[in-house]
Amino acid sequence: MSVESEYAVKPIYQKIAIDIANRIITGDLSVGDRLHGRSSLSSHYNVSPETIRKAIILLNDMDIVEVAKGSGITIKSVDNCLKFIKKFRNMDFLNLSKKEILDLFKKKNELEKEIRKKINEFTDYSNRFINSNPFMPFEFKVYKGLEIVGKTISESRFWQNTNATIIGIRRGRDLILSPGPYAVFKENDILLTIGEESSYCKVRKFLYGDDK
Repeated sequence: MSVESEYAVKPIYQKIAIDIANRIITGDLSVGDRLHGRSSLSSHYNVSPETIRKAIILLNDMDIVEVAKGSGITIKSVDNCLKFIKKFRNMDFLNLSKKEILDLFKKKNELEKEIRKKINEFTDYSNRFINSNPFMPFEFKVYKGLEIVGKTISESRFWQNTNATIIGIRRGRDLILSPGPYAVFKENDILLTIGEESSYCKVRKFLYGDDK
């Protein structure tokens, strides 16, 4: 069963109990009235007597009706109907919120998976056509102690110094695509850059000087 169907579908007996509670609230049924027997209710709602039994148990547990042997089912409280309806509305809201959050996480994971796939395809394509591709991707690691650590892309004047564009930053398991000028360089970042062939040496010199 999908997440959506799990949260959208209530048991039939619960729907019947809610319907009876609503009828009491609207005045269709009054305190002191007696409900029809199980067989009549099962015929009215077109369900089995067992389903009606479960609905009545639920209403009895919520102190909305009173079930007495020989006296049948008597309506006991309107106020408890309101509490009952509110309870299930709150449950519906919580279930819906949970479903929405799970759906968003699912979409996020699918999007990240697609992004990684495209980056890998781009890298693979560029490596196979390295001699004919005017803009090649390069990867550079940000080591501890480098001058750019703690600076933003704008502050480092990365493009002005290298003629290369940063298209992404791998940070642990995360991939930051198209980082803006205020993205901050951190230790162990992997910079994904594109530029002309000459940009490789410029980026290397800019980051590492003559030490790497």
